[in-house]
Amino acid sequence: MNKELQLIDQIKIVLGILEKDYIQDISSGVLQLIYKRYKNARGVLEARKDIKAINIKGGVRAYMDSYNDYNNPLLEEMYKAEKLTEELLLQL
Repeated sequence: MNKELQLIDQIKIVLGILEKDYIQDISSGVLQLIYKRYKNARGVLEARKDIKAINIKGGVRAYMDSYNDYNNPLLEEMYKAEKLTEELLLQL
């Protein structure tokens, strides 16, 4: 599977977790910012636009700075998405 498809799948995983487990919290604060960025990233990839417009890097750090929940599975999924984004940008 190519990196773009992997990233789309990973973004969908993160969005799914946010929409399922954090539905009350994605309307404000850091989680809202993270949610909006992941929704935008999915739109960029699905519309086959310039991937340089993807802005999800730093979401893990923002979450950790705002919440003291370092063992949250959401962080691992966000990290995977950020790593795939970096790898994809390096291929340009």
